[in-house]
Amino acid sequence: MKLQLIRNATLKLDYAGRTVLIDPYLAEKHSLPSFTGRSANPMTDLPIAIDDILDGVELVIVSHLHTDHFDEVAKARLPKHLPIFCQPGDAEAIREAGFTDVTELGDSATWQGLKLTRREGSHGLGPVVEKMGWVMGFTLEADGEPSVYWAGDTVLYPPVEAVIRDTAPDVVVTHSCGARWDGDLILMDADETLAVCEAAPGRVIAVHMEALDHATVTRKDLREAAAARSVSASKLLIPADGEVLAIEVGG
Repeated sequence: MKLQLIRNATLKLDYAGRTVLIDPYLAEKHSLPSFTGRSANPMTDLPIAIDDILDGVELVIVSHLHTDHFDEVAKARLPKHLPIFCQPGDAEAIREAGFTDVTELGDSATWQGLKLTRREGSHGLGPVVEKMGWVMGFTLEADGEPSVYWAGDTVLYPPVEAVIRDTAPDVVVTHSCGARWDGDLILMDADETLAVCEAAPGRVIAVHMEALDHATVTRKDLREAAAARSVSASKLLIPADGEVLAIEVGG
């Protein structure tokens, strides 16, 4: 498996001979409104050209419809025939953007040898969830590839812990910027990410960092917190935008 962090939650996976794009957020730097008044969003440029991001993509996964996961540029630039998996309830809105092959991921589905299983997520806890709306994570499996649990826009709570415990994924991808909305935590912070590291048997890849102005945890913050808890850099990977990670089964 090769995993390339594009920016924020946007990942490009080469997996079992297929190329998958997750949560495309392709807007230009500072082209969208601020969440907190600190900066216009996104706060960083794309690390590579959009044409290069889209090159070879065969499948798109959209976890939810927040603009930092599926934006207007992505809607305009993605070929409309590409198959898209989304969470239940989002297909109609994606079809309204012109996409013709949209499938809601109920429990699980198989596409070209890739098995996708939807996993529960909570974009915060308590009343803030009503503001954030429903989100999903998923697990990805294929013969000869490491199993991946992409937790998505969630905090650490019992259903996430249960997926890690019950499926023992080779790789867990966390959204670890500690974003807050009206003071409430809506994504994993450093402490929660490190708790995932301590629970997960395999590697943890922390993304969704340094791109949005409601984030509270930087890559540097997370590395320092990991060192303080004796979590090694080989256990917790914190890629830069554009960086490609190659991970083998058991590696």
